[in-house]
Amino acid sequence: MTQTPRLTFFCELHADELTRLFDQPQLISQLQAMQAQISLAIRDFTAERAMLVRRLNASGVPVIAWQLLPMEQGYWYNIHNAHQAVAGYDEFLVWTKQHDLQWAAIGVDIEPDITEFQDLLKRPLRVLPSLFRRISKRQHYDEASRIYHSLITRIQRDGHAVHSYEFLFMEDDRRAGSCTLSRLLGVTEVPADKRVLMLYSSFFRPYGVAVLCNYACQADAVAVGITGGGVEIEGMSHKAPLSWEELSQDLRLAARHCRDLHIFSLEGCVAQGFMEPLLRLDWTQPADQPRILTGVLMIARLLSHGLLWLTNHPFLSGGLIGFTVAWLAFHL
Repeated sequence: MTQTPRLTFFCELHADELTRLFDQPQLISQLQAMQAQISLAIRDFTAERAMLVRRLNASGVPVIAWQLLPMEQGYWYNIHNAHQAVAGYDEFLVWTKQHDLQWAAIGVDIEPDITEFQDLLKRPLRVLPSLFRRISKRQHYDEASRIYHSLITRIQRDGHAVHSYEFLFMEDDRRAGSCTLSRLLGVTEVPADKRVLMLYSSFFRPYGVAVLCNYACQADAVAVGITGGGVEIEGMSHKAPLSWEELSQDLRLAARHCRDLHIFSLEGCVAQGFMEPLLRLDWTQPADQPRILTGVLMIARLLSHGLLWLTNHPFLSGGLIGFTVAWLAFHL
């Protein structure tokens, strides 16, 4: 990779916290020096948030409108809140026009319902049966998929590129020609212009770097992290944020495969004093890749793709099982 990657910082703060973050006079000049952009979580439609967007617009810092819903509606886009997502985009358009805001793109976050996710962490035995029932019932999934495809097409017709933020299991589903994992976790594919794989090595310690290396080579764009911040998820164990050594290694490894890199989060980088080191980062410096562990994970993924493909072809799976049972019965 000869060119310096383009950096995008996620920022997921409430309006008052956002104002305090950008009260630091050097922050915008640092973003300008990096030629970075911000994916700004639209957690409200306040005048304060609009004022910051206009300030960034005037400073030449591109802003992506990261669409989110209220917590009680599931927060991220999933199969339970497709209608609310449409209504939320309508409200976003009114707010954008009212304040004359400019957007580099629209970001959509495809993740399970946050309430359901919290229940799964706290009471897995109670929640898991209902999740598995989704695999055999496609109607809800197909209806939500139709609504989201229509919404994304509408956003694109409004003149916006659409970036989808996705966890790695969706990439495995896609490569296996399956939707089993997506249906299980209540999310759906969207026709995005760019797919950003969220490969947060802090979630997968001590194997996070192998996960990053395995998936980054197939991604349109890669998100690394977490450096701090983010929404609080009840029942989820606290993960220590990335150190500078971990973040810089993740960035250099991801840059071998992809020029479009995202960092979660801006507020975490500011709090840990990473902005100045990012300006001086030597992208040509080598970064160690755990080759054996990466290879083992690659084999495991290939096997999982085969299993996922079979789950999407139940008649063939049943035929293979029946043939195997009959062959064993005849030969034993």
